[in-house]
Amino acid sequence: MGKLKFEVKARDGKTRTGLLKLKHGTVNTPDLMPVATKATVKALNTDDLNKLGAQILICNTYHLMLQPNADIIEEIGGLHKFMNWNKPLVTDSGGFQAFSLGLGKEHAVGKIYFPDEGHSESKPKGKSIASVNEKGIRFRSIYDNSSQFLTPEKSIRVQEKLGADVMLVLDECTSPLSSKEYTANSLKRTHRWAKQCLELHETDQALAGIVQGGHWQDLREKSAKYLSSLDFDSYAIGGSLGKSKRDMHNVLDWVVPHLPEDKPRHLLGIGVVEDIFESVERGIDLFDCVSPTRVARSGYAYVRPPIGTKKNKYRFRFKSIKNRADDQPIDPNCKCKVCKNYSRAYIHHLLKTEELVGYNLLSFHNVHFMLELMREIRGAIETGTFQKLKKEWML
Repeated sequence: MGKLKFEVKARDGKTRTGLLKLKHGTVNTPDLMPVATKATVKALNTDDLNKLGAQILICNTYHLMLQPNADIIEEIGGLHKFMNWNKPLVTDSGGFQAFSLGLGKEHAVGKIYFPDEGHSESKPKGKSIASVNEKGIRFRSIYDNSSQFLTPEKSIRVQEKLGADVMLVLDECTSPLSSKEYTANSLKRTHRWAKQCLELHETDQALAGIVQGGHWQDLREKSAKYLSSLDFDSYAIGGSLGKSKRDMHNVLDWVVPHLPEDKPRHLLGIGVVEDIFESVERGIDLFDCVSPTRVARSGYAYVRPPIGTKKNKYRFRFKSIKNRADDQPIDPNCKCKVCKNYSRAYIHHLLKTEELVGYNLLSFHNVHFMLELMREIRGAIETGTFQKLKKEWML
């Protein structure tokens, strides 16, 4: 289709660096996309993101088609102009909300469900406000309670109006608790939708296919092979990744060998430190994750080794009373503007008093942490020292 160009620059085992050339700029990979769900990365503006060196963002089609709506964004000049961002953008398809507003509510789980390892996103059990049939996804709007029906055609048309560099096909993100029978039926539907999206797509935007299949090897391999045969511009890996980190690693080991070598690979919704190292090691190029700003709003900062470890999830809890009079920076080993200029005591004060600038400063630091990690990973791959870097981090 020729809507993007991807060039592999260096390899270290299965890890690789690359140049992803898009309409609005070039992205050095591997990289993590800050999540701009509603056309903004929470607590940060585009000046912040440029200072952080963010290369590419991902926005949420479901939210933007409802508020303000795709027609308004198109009339203003597209998503880039609307949010004052002149670098590459990705839009999802709305398929994730089939899970988060549907079976995710019924099953009271998030996408990450690793109960034996303390990495589960538990949610209050609730009534589903989304349902899936062969033609599309029926939602109830979280904004005005109106009924919305998202089909492959509507998803594509909405994303074309938004104007991101890369669009994702409509799919169903299955629950970690879905049966194999349900997942297999869902996969057939997702494959039909993927082909429809490819046939309906009319603009110069790139289009990514999404590999589904839960944590079953035959389904994942079937999906990877089928979607690769359709010649999408890039490929994403979505849906449930099983019930353990080992399951997630297995999914990548099954899928990646069947994806084209000359196309970028995006692992959807994953972006914590240990998962990035394990996934890059298996050939993943792109990540997106809400965690950097989400944990900031809960009063946690990411910290590098030796303070940050796999055991504490590389997190430092700010609301602890011991930080009340601590004049150290968040992380003495961090060079971001927050660590250069503000103390733990000040951040603690801002969070305790719920001052909004506290969320900005902590979000800035956390996004810097992740983007700096990605820069270090790229450098290590290019110098053949990826395993050394991984060992230093995986304490």
